Amino acid sequence: MDEMTIATKSAETMWENDAASQALGIKVEVSGPGRAVATFEVRPDMLNGYSLCHGGYLFLLADTAFAFACNTYNKVTLASGASIDFLRPAKLGDTIVATATEFHRGGRSGFYDVVLQNQHGQDIAAFRGRSHSTNRDMFEES
Repeated sequence: MDEMTIATKSAETMWENDAASQALGIKVEVSGPGRAVATFEVRPDMLNGYSLCHGGYLFLLADTAFAFACNTYNKVTLASGASIDFLRPAKLGDTIVATATEFHRGGRSGFYDVVLQNQHGQDIAAFRGRSHSTNRDMFEES
């Protein structure tokens, strides 16, 4: 299998059991090894007491893009840590796009940067995730 086929099959395998992302209406696209984009629209049930998107939902969206990006190699890969900086609020009806890019991958560790932007291209948040790969395959390669 070539790299793109492995990345796509890995994403399909993850998506099958990702009840959280599915329930929130997140859409995920894997564009190649180490790269993924996750998108959602801010709904009324995602708002905090200030009528802004709760930061936990933004973290979840970034974490989803990160998870799909670091799991594009057919190895079960888990987060070992992550942090987020909120740059501007997201509001009701905003479409938030989280673009994850592999910064470094070596041995079993990886570092991924995720930029969250609204539909106007404004930066909403910056996320950095650290991953740890296991020896377990996500699917059997034929």
